[in-house]
Amino acid sequence: MQYLFVGIAGILGASLRYLIGIYFNHWWLYDFPLATFLTNMAGSFILGWITTFVPRLKFLHPYMITAIGTGLIGSFTTFSTFSVETVQLVMNAKWAIAIGYVLLSLWGGLLFSWCGFNLGTSKNEVISK
Repeated sequence: MQYLFVGIAGILGASLRYLIGIYFNHWWLYDFPLATFLTNMAGSFILGWITTFVPRLKFLHPYMITAIGTGLIGSFTTFSTFSVETVQLVMNAKWAIAIGYVLLSLWGGLLFSWCGFNLGTSKNEVISK
């Protein structure tokens, strides 16, 4: 049953990422892959938060927590698209954008994960009671 929940959540996460890509690619006219970058930053933050906060919600079944983290956020974020976009930038001799993209993605992802993790571990009186 857990596989089914993860699969359904994965469909939702991938679909959401696709919609965000369509939206941003419609109006973003620059070489920097903004849609993937923002999706990965949001996913890093949300996964950091989910990892620390959501397990404290006793009303959520562990299968649902796995479905949200692995299925929804795992399919929402995308390392493979990040990699392909970086290679495309390099092959088009857009070195500065490629290097900036890699550095911003690495450090931004770590920062957003850390922020989500800290938010999730902070004391919340609603949950503590």
